[in-house]
Amino acid sequence: MRKASYRELDKIRGVASYQLGRGTGEALFRRGVMIVHSPKTGRIRHIYRDEKLLATLRANDGMLALAIEGAKLLMRSRRFKNVVTVQTDVSDFIKNGRNVFAKHVTQASPNIRPEDEVIVINERNELLATGRAFLSGEEMLSFKRGVAVRVRHGISES
Repeated sequence: MRKASYRELDKIRGVASYQLGRGTGEALFRRGVMIVHSPKTGRIRHIYRDEKLLATLRANDGMLALAIEGAKLLMRSRRFKNVVTVQTDVSDFIKNGRNVFAKHVTQASPNIRPEDEVIVINERNELLATGRAFLSGEEMLSFKRGVAVRVRHGISES
């Protein structure tokens, strides 16, 4: 693990701003972030701050996979708009890394598209998980069955 160079910092900020919305790159990745490179390819793999994982740069498509610490930073900055709200009574399941089903979704950002990175919160605005949308925001609200979000990290897992 080593400190990110200016070039690497610009790259990951650009990816974040493109994928997660304008300004999220600066909110997530400040100076002093540490980077782990793949031993085989030398490409950026993991991004840390204060020894906590913020995100992983996926090898297959070059996009970010948010970790819980990254989601916390985005929630504080209020720049990230891809948020899915679920019923509070299913919070424990989702905290433990279980997927979000459409019937439990109470609110979803209308700009969410399938395959987008999302943050999952409950009705008390508590962070539960990060994951990848399986449905669009509108579909999450209209469907009554099926997986809406494939959870990658629940807060109880980290």
